[in-house]
This record gives sequence, structure tokens and C-alpha cells, in this order.
Amino acid sequence: MHAFAVPDVPEVREGDDLAALVSERADLADGDVVCVASTVVSKAEGRSAPLSAFPPGELATEIADRLADIAGEEKDPRFAQAVLEESAAVWMDAPFLLTETRFGHVGVNAGIDRSNTGDADLLLLPERPTESAERVRDGLDADVAVIVTDTSGRPFRHGQRGVALGWAGMPASRDWRGETDRDGKELEVTVESVVDELAATANLVSGEGDDGTPVVVVRDFEFGDHDGSDNLYRDLEGDFVRQALDEWEYARD
Repeated sequence: MHAFAVPDVPEVREGDDLAALVSERADLADGDVVCVASTVVSKAEGRSAPLSAFPPGELATEIADRLADIAGEEKDPRFAQAVLEESAAVWMDAPFLLTETRFGHVGVNAGIDRSNTGDADLLLLPERPTESAERVRDGLDADVAVIVTDTSGRPFRHGQRGVALGWAGMPASRDWRGETDRDGKELEVTVESVVDELAATANLVSGEGDDGTPVVVVRDFEFGDHDGSDNLYRDLEGDFVRQALDEWEYARD
């Protein structure tokens, strides 16, 4: 397996055809996995916005004031309002906003970006990233899988890594349960998040900052003879971390 960046991708603007931009610059082969940064997906889908589009309500103002007290610097309540409007649930509001997007991703500030936003103040995540991945896949000239990626921090670890937000043309995970290890013991809980691992692979190539390489092709990845699943985001009933956060918030109130 190897990964390479698609070269010379121009600045993406609203209405651009991402599939055409990729097809013109990459000789894709059947079985490739095309990893596309959510940044360019959002730009093509017109998900940029000015701060003025989010006049703050009372809750956003309270959150911004609380965060400002913790950080020792002013926080814009309009940004807090944008996060609230892009979120289905708020799991922490101090010392940062940890929220759940409407498509199930849990991350800081609903994944709203304030860098590489072009002329806009904010760049919101795609509304339905799996549908975005399907549209890109349908427009490509080979039988490939497509993953919409983002970078996200993880609990208990410094730094960020690539994660999948949406995918098409492959399962999200491969299920090893029922198979055996080298000692013949049956695996009971192992489900591998393949789309996240491929997103992280792509992020090693695309990098951060001003590299300008938002599309990475992973070639010769083999899913193998395993069962697959599209369950990537945990339900609340099975997510003990969110349950603990909910209980902590209740106790704090």
C-alpha cells in the first residue's frame, strides 16, 4: 500500500466540481481510496460564513464569557453561537466547547475551522459528509472509495490525527470478531475503524497549514475477507464517556 497527494489542486470555491478537479490531476485506478479534506468539500458546498451570520443569544454570550474568564482573553460570542447552531448536543462548555455534530461526529467547536477559510471568517463542516463522499465518488472515472477527512484531537493524547467524517464505496470498519489470533483464541471485541486509519494515513501525506494538498490517493489497500460495518459513531447508550460527561454536567448544575 502507498499514498500520494494529488498535485496542483487549485483554490476550491463554491460550486466547484471536486470530482473533476481530481480526475484531471490523478490517474485513478480501480480499488483506490481517495481521501478528500473536509476543508475543500466545505468550500465547494458553500459552507463558509461570516461571524456576522451568527448573532449571539444568551447562552452563547454566557459560554463566551466563561471561556474568556478561563483563558484570560476575550472570546467572540458569535463564534460560540456558530458552534451551538452546528451542534446536536453540547457535551462540555468549559474549558472548551466539546460538541456533537448533527451527523454524529464529536469534536471541539463542532469542527468549525478558522484557518484556510479564504475570504470568510468561518468554515463549517459539510452538513452530510457521507452524501458528499458519494457525490465525489459518482463523478470519478474509476471504481474507487472516497473518504471525507478532518483532523481531530483524541482524549488522553496530545496532538491531532486524521479521522473520517464520511465515506462511500467501502465499509467504515472491518470486523474481526469470530476470527482467531495466532494462538487460536477467538477474537470477541475487535472491530477495526478502517476509514479512520486511512484518513490518518492521508493526513501524513497532506500535512497541515499551507501545504495545499487536500486530496490524497491510497493505492493497493486491501480490505481482506472480513465482515464490514458502517457503524462508526457510537450510540449514546454504548458511549460511557458521553454518559459520564452528562452525569458530570448534571452534578455540576
